[in-house]
Amino acid sequence: MPTDIRAIAFPGAPNLPVFAALEQGYFAAEGVNFALTTTPSSVFQMEKFNEGAFDIAFTAFDNIVAYHEGMGAKPLDNAQDFRVIMGATQVELSAITAPDIKDAAGLKGKTLALDAVGTGFAFVLYEMLEQLGLSGEDYTPVAVGATPERWTSVKDGAHAGTMTIEPFTSIAAKAGFNVLRRSTDAFPAYQGGIVATRHSWATKNAEAVRGFIRGYLKGLVWTLDPANRAAAATLLQAKMPEIKPGVVEAVLTSLLSPRSGLTPDGAILPDGMQQVLALRSHYGSGGRTLTGFDKYIDLSFYEAARAGK
Repeated sequence: MPTDIRAIAFPGAPNLPVFAALEQGYFAAEGVNFALTTTPSSVFQMEKFNEGAFDIAFTAFDNIVAYHEGMGAKPLDNAQDFRVIMGATQVELSAITAPDIKDAAGLKGKTLALDAVGTGFAFVLYEMLEQLGLSGEDYTPVAVGATPERWTSVKDGAHAGTMTIEPFTSIAAKAGFNVLRRSTDAFPAYQGGIVATRHSWATKNAEAVRGFIRGYLKGLVWTLDPANRAAAATLLQAKMPEIKPGVVEAVLTSLLSPRSGLTPDGAILPDGMQQVLALRSHYGSGGRTLTGFDKYIDLSFYEAARAGK
């Protein structure tokens, strides 16, 4: 009998390998009945993941670090049980602004929409703005939610700027909004998205976890195969109708690049993980220096799945 696995992810193009694995029957072939839910915010995602409402979280590596270290938006009693089991994406993060704000100086005194102000990708935005000459006192970050909510808040004029991932970066640029800086220009490597589970659940469901990983990796191979690009575009637009024909090629170009998108083989990026720890140490650790990422990861399920076990 198939094992049910419930996953929660942020809305965005990086979910394409999951869409492909579902569409092609890869999860089912591995004995996994896989269901994906998208989250309105990282706080909601981490709370539900902590409670056991979801078995797998496609999330930012910094979220795992933050809650594991007691630095999350709320204390979670099971957070030290969270483990990264696979990499997912470098994820290209972009600082976008309203059409009338052409440079970072135009953000002074303005509000910026974020998912959460002290976890996830917030530190990437702070660092990019610092590189552009702004200090934290020059603007006010506001917790709004996941990328669709943030993009809507900027599009509607509630906030002057935000951080986006694809497809929302390309959608915003097509609509005349400005891209001030991209994370791929700011950092040599950045571990954006990862796949996490709760260690206690995973050890009790090891075969299902390995089956999930095998199914996901098949979906990833399908997604990255140049022969499937047209089919991938069609699938992505079917799952995310906000992606219009005029931007889908730009979205795929970013998503399919290992520099700005999906990580081949679902591998983790050690240098990218160190970059996450460095940013948290600088902006959100209360003076603590975080070094070493081994305690946040358990690659045994991934390694076994890759070995065909």
